[in-house]
Amino acid sequence: MTQTQARSRTFSWSDPGLNAALVGRRSGLELLRAMIAGELAAPPVMHLIDMTRMEADEGRVAVELVPQEFHYNPLGTVHGGVISTLLDTAAACAVHTTLPAGVGYTSLDLNVKFLRPVTVDSGVLRCEGTVLQRGRRTALAEAKLVDARSRLVAHATSSCLLLPLDSPTP
Repeated sequence: MTQTQARSRTFSWSDPGLNAALVGRRSGLELLRAMIAGELAAPPVMHLIDMTRMEADEGRVAVELVPQEFHYNPLGTVHGGVISTLLDTAAACAVHTTLPAGVGYTSLDLNVKFLRPVTVDSGVLRCEGTVLQRGRRTALAEAKLVDARSRLVAHATSSCLLLPLDSPTP
């Protein structure tokens, strides 16, 4: 009979409605920089998958993640959904950095290419998203995910729909 060691993980998060209420009141870059500075709480998904560092500049966002066993699929590698979440976050947030107050967005699609397996031995993953083109109604961004040895492990493109937001009620 084989025994396995029990593993567990707990985490907490702040009310996501507080940040959502600020969307449209600040520019996208201001909102992301406030989260990075700790003035606003990180969104729950960052705690859920344990994303660590984030950087944001106009048209560019980078996030990092240290692969852990709790990210694994039945094959013993990081689940494609976790990788896709990193790529989606970097690409969409890069678009967010270009938006003025009063403009929101939603992802239209995410096209992912998985290029090599990711495990705990891959080291820190860094995902950088950049805006390729932004128009009045849509934006196109890409994201590249590299391992600790700077090998490209996944790539994605994403289209976002830009939306005017209702004026906030005073």
